[in-house]
Amino acid sequence: MLAAMSSPVAPSPPPGDPSPRDRDDACPGTLRLHGADDGALARVRVPGGVLDAAQADALGRAAEELGDGELHLTSRGNVQLRGLGPDCGAELARRLGGAGLLPSARHERIRNVVASPLSGLDGSGAGDVRPWLSGLDALLCADERAAGLSGRFLFALDDGRGDVAALGADVTLVAQRDGIALLRIGTARATIRIPGERAPQAALLAAGTFLERARDHGAWRVADLPGGAERLHAEVADRLRRAGLVTAPETSGTPGAPDTPDAPDVPTNRTSRTGPAPGIVNSPHGTAALSVGVPLGRITAEQWRTLTDTARRGDGELRLTPWRGIVVPGVARPRAPELLDELGATGLVTGPDSPWTGVGACIGRPGCAKSLADVRADAAAALGPVGALPVYWSGCERRCGHPRGEWVDVVAGPDGYRVSLVRDSLVPDDVPENPENPENPSGSGRSGGSGGSDRLAAAVAAARGTRGLPI
Repeated sequence: MLAAMSSPVAPSPPPGDPSPRDRDDACPGTLRLHGADDGALARVRVPGGVLDAAQADALGRAAEELGDGELHLTSRGNVQLRGLGPDCGAELARRLGGAGLLPSARHERIRNVVASPLSGLDGSGAGDVRPWLSGLDALLCADERAAGLSGRFLFALDDGRGDVAALGADVTLVAQRDGIALLRIGTARATIRIPGERAPQAALLAAGTFLERARDHGAWRVADLPGGAERLHAEVADRLRRAGLVTAPETSGTPGAPDTPDAPDVPTNRTSRTGPAPGIVNSPHGTAALSVGVPLGRITAEQWRTLTDTARRGDGELRLTPWRGIVVPGVARPRAPELLDELGATGLVTGPDSPWTGVGACIGRPGCAKSLADVRADAAAALGPVGALPVYWSGCERRCGHPRGEWVDVVAGPDGYRVSLVRDSLVPDDVPENPENPENPSGSGRSGGSGGSDRLAAAVAAARGTRGLPI
């Protein structure tokens, strides 16, 4: 019988477990394509999700002329091109390099940076992280040692609203209103106060310290190190002090511990499960941004062209979010409703009442050989009222690309789907359908069974309405 139940995802290895990797990092990129069932796959890193219109055009043309015509957003705000021919690698690199999307061939897979998508747009947040974004990307591409980071290592730049700080990055920077940045290593409870203008340098120093320790343990991410984040945090804090980058005592983050009054813990915003709400975001500068959702992260050629044309009517920029959405900043406020309607006419999500709100899925069949179901088609068939919790459909127990935090977990098995609730899982590792990157954890305690689409939809809807249920 198909049923909804409460169950945690199996945790990652404990911090004290070295968990050595016995093979190279096989994470795909633009220059290292991955062979999937529907053709070759390229993953294009887009730090902070920020694209200018010309870069967006180049990606769209590459998808149409070299791939399946669609662009696929990942859980780190990057872009995947699918259905590529086996011999198109050189041409793809030429096109994207010409568009400025490959500033360094040696560093292209390690440019994994998420940033608050509305930073500098809506008057919220403690500071604009865009200077950090450009600064960190430039430092990463110029540092030969940084090329040794794995394709999974993640930086997060949070403007103080707590959205991307909740994504479990390896190095997180959070803006403070006093011009200070808080630096956190992995899931360490403590944070380190550093001068905001030196935040990118501090993040690079932290990544370099990780690399020195990772060499001896085959670690891809902070959680893989013996002692986990806490031990690495102590070493990074010491190096930052010696470099003169610590401005005040760090905060402990321990419940009941006396933090310095102007150095709060790194915030985490519960609304970060689904990112910026779809609709119009008014700017204090008299313009507006348009926030849209992308059903299952899959963008058609028509949708992409409309988005790019809309960007040219604004600041000429698109911001891809880690929640498979897109923000178009800088449009004239009087024109915002009309432009939003044009985006909605292509099938993009433009309001919170869309049944697609909070619904995600891996690639499923036929794109992935490991998938046991066409999860995207089944997710579309089971759409119902918007629920309190997001729902994620997975074609197998790997749950590739799943969200972080609480969500309704729908997993295909040999005998049908299993529906359960998950809380406090691992961060998604931006591996939506790569069998060489089984970074996401397996589930446990699921109830098995199969049923018709109506029963499945009812089970998912019931589970989505259980926010607040002890999990």
